[in-house]
Amino acid sequence: MPVPVPPPALTGSGSRGRSRPGTSQPRRAAPPGCGPDYEADAGLWQGRPRFIGSDIYRRRSYGGKHPLAIPRVSTVIDLCRALGWLPDAVYIDSPVATPAQLVRFHDPAYVDALQRAEATQRVDAETRRRHHLGAKGNPVHGKVFSRPATACGATLAAAAMLLDGAAIVHSPAGGTHHGRPDRASGFCYLNDPVLGILALLDGGLDRVAYVDVDAHHCDGVEDAMAGEDRVLTISIHERGRWPNSGGASRYDRASGGGGAINLPVPAGFNDSDMDLLMDRVLLPALDRFRPQAVILQCGADGLLEDPLSKLALSNLAIWGVVRALRPLAPRLLVLGGGGYNPWAVGRCWTGIWALLNDIEIPDRLPAAAEQVLRGVTWSRSAGRNPPDHWFTTLADSPRPGPIDDAVRELVNPS
Repeated sequence: MPVPVPPPALTGSGSRGRSRPGTSQPRRAAPPGCGPDYEADAGLWQGRPRFIGSDIYRRRSYGGKHPLAIPRVSTVIDLCRALGWLPDAVYIDSPVATPAQLVRFHDPAYVDALQRAEATQRVDAETRRRHHLGAKGNPVHGKVFSRPATACGATLAAAAMLLDGAAIVHSPAGGTHHGRPDRASGFCYLNDPVLGILALLDGGLDRVAYVDVDAHHCDGVEDAMAGEDRVLTISIHERGRWPNSGGASRYDRASGGGGAINLPVPAGFNDSDMDLLMDRVLLPALDRFRPQAVILQCGADGLLEDPLSKLALSNLAIWGVVRALRPLAPRLLVLGGGGYNPWAVGRCWTGIWALLNDIEIPDRLPAAAEQVLRGVTWSRSAGRNPPDHWFTTLADSPRPGPIDDAVRELVNPS
């Protein structure tokens, strides 16, 4: 059977901050970077998600053997278009964040160094040591500034849209949650989630939730928001995996203020485990916090097929988080994140776009979409003879299992 998608809630907690479709709204100017096709009537935004992308992601970067030297965002765009799910009316070409925008979080000297690295294609020893450019998995490549600045531009444009009346924006290029103010970290040269959170706070919101289901802990975001009562961060990530942070903790305040909730999960973490954490920890925390906006980072590296984690999720589990958070998010920005199997990433994030649009996901992909997936290549051994369902379906088979004792401990800490 096709995967059904329930419609978004328009009453109760899910209606906070929303106008119903058709409600008269004053016309307003387009948010920065959105271009002349932006529909300025806020009433037209309700229930119409926007997708932000760019052709910059079609150009291979990072170097041939880097885990991110794979097609990801371009595959999602091509799949959505092949399926007829991405008309020009909802697609926004990403602006590039300016240095002035980036220094809201990042150190000006680092932004300058990143621009110089792109222009000269080299860094000196001091820059390498200080800013981790050309070191620690963060290579200098042809778009080492432009590419992450484009992802940041998308997140900033999305924040502006949400403040202007949009309900849902999807930017799969975002989610670079390891970036530090003065250095690259974990393949992340800049930190677009932090910039997005700050833009929402600067725009007048005082309850922003950041939820991260990437296999790696969102250390850059959590550290940046430490002590910020207006922000709640929640991370579900693999225990003992780089960056080796995010130990089990519950710092959400009973009064409804912000804090950090970390849920480090064991290897083999499955769909049943995720459902338990979502129902018993994630959703109750968000209900207490009552966010005015939610930023959801949907890293796909927790999927069973991913080479950089030992988790065992199906994409149905990640889609379940998206589905569950929608009624709790008056404004929702869905980002990408990690994910190092190109087929798993493309299928997962394309399915997210379907969920956000209440589109029924077919059991078998039509020929045009299948052709997109068959055109993907991957140099790892798993890419030499991929299973047929990586080409013909979006939805994985469910991957339930027994609840791990370590997961039960996260639900009921001793």
